[in-house]
Amino acid sequence: MRHTIQQVFRSGKFVVGFFILVAMLLIVIVYPLIVTYPPLQIISQGTFFPPGIYVNVYDSIGSTRYTLNLENAAANRIASKLSNNDRHAMKDWLVAAGIPENEIDINDTEQLLGLWKGNYDPRVNIAGMTNAQRNYYIRLNNSLQGLLSTEAVIIAARNADIGALQEAGVINPSDYVNVNQVPNVRVLPLGTNSFGRDVLTELVKATAVSLQIGFVAGTIATLIGLTLGLLAGYIGGLVDDIIMFFTNLFTVIPTIVLLILISFSIGQEKRGAFTIAVVIGFTSWVWTARAVRAQVISLRNRDHVNLSKLSGHSVAHIILTDILPYIASYVVMALILQISTAILAEAGLSILGLGPKTTEVPTLGLMLNWALIYQAPILGKWWAYLPVILTIVLVTFSMNLMNTGLDQVFNPTLRE
Repeated sequence: MRHTIQQVFRSGKFVVGFFILVAMLLIVIVYPLIVTYPPLQIISQGTFFPPGIYVNVYDSIGSTRYTLNLENAAANRIASKLSNNDRHAMKDWLVAAGIPENEIDINDTEQLLGLWKGNYDPRVNIAGMTNAQRNYYIRLNNSLQGLLSTEAVIIAARNADIGALQEAGVINPSDYVNVNQVPNVRVLPLGTNSFGRDVLTELVKATAVSLQIGFVAGTIATLIGLTLGLLAGYIGGLVDDIIMFFTNLFTVIPTIVLLILISFSIGQEKRGAFTIAVVIGFTSWVWTARAVRAQVISLRNRDHVNLSKLSGHSVAHIILTDILPYIASYVVMALILQISTAILAEAGLSILGLGPKTTEVPTLGLMLNWALIYQAPILGKWWAYLPVILTIVLVTFSMNLMNTGLDQVFNPTLRE
């Protein structure tokens, strides 16, 4: 056993896949100990907040201010509110409004804003402009107000004695606060999703749930396939015919069709994560059963098996002690593949809206489903779906690497 483990960990592919999977498991275990709030907690009033560090504006006003004279401060302020796409959009509106195109330089911010301020009128109807485009220009115009201004912003507070606003403070363009001195700071490395939930926290929990679904489904599928394959391969005869009849029946019907029909018949309210795992497990055992049967058929007439028969050992004893140990490595590889397949199956079901109940726990498939429903790919909100896809790829890639490494160790024909 020790020698076998040493051989396995000499395989580069297995080691890489193993450490990727272990790293993800550690993140799944440690992260909830640090970030303790619920993964489905709604933390933002709005959708798809971009990744970044969020500082409470109210608290930052009362924090200690420092004066920094940075040369690029104004340019950075403008760039943050006036993207390249916005510049082109402004040029398109100005050209449509009758301004000669050669008089518009989108790289000259001062000139562009001057033309915009002097010509833009939200009441003007441009031919061919949709209502959505008109609203976009109105929002853009509001965000550009005072963009080039270097005047201070006055903070006013209501004076109860005179019943009017009174100057309470001034914020200059050169005023800065140290983020470490602001009491309420929230880091959102992956922003928020369509529901206003922290994507990173949700992703960690979803990965844990999907791994649990994969493990449960993979274990069920492997046990069923292993049991049926052992019985069919060793006993043969009528038992083999019956088992192979059902195996061929399940082979003819695509697994995804069975999953869709069963999941749909269960109903949304009864589809928990464990239920989905059981459904996937009971529909994914076919190829394991066929493969194990083929292995057992090649072993059942070996000398040590015949000697065990002559010794009067029972069928169960022969299968468990004389056949199973010889295919144990194959069973482990089958289990790894079944777990990987189950994770992908759950993702596919959830994308179709037939995954676990959405109000209980997140899964990787459900996160993709929510991103697609709320058009995250179309809107360019990559943080709502790309990390999920990468996580699925990493999990399945690591498991397939482990399986390939085991295959090279236990299959002599593949050894270099």
